[in-house]
Amino acid sequence: MYATLWSKAAGMLVKCPQCGKETEYGGNEFRPFCSERCKLIDFGSWADEEYALPAENGELTDEDVENIAKALEGKQ
Repeated sequence: MYATLWSKAAGMLVKCPQCGKETEYGGNEFRPFCSERCKLIDFGSWADEEYALPAENGELTDEDVENIAKALEGKQ
């Protein structure tokens, strides 16, 4: 079963998320990117914080702080 899935993936073409060029998925060491250049450009964008995962902005309650303090005391 896995060999069949892998053989299908080997011939599959995908679009590079950086430049949009179609590239073969299987056997591509830079997948899902088409090249090392596109992979490094994407990595640089993450490092420069151009991309971000959505996060909920919230403040810690007094209860949260107490729970954290208790947990830390237990580890000492």
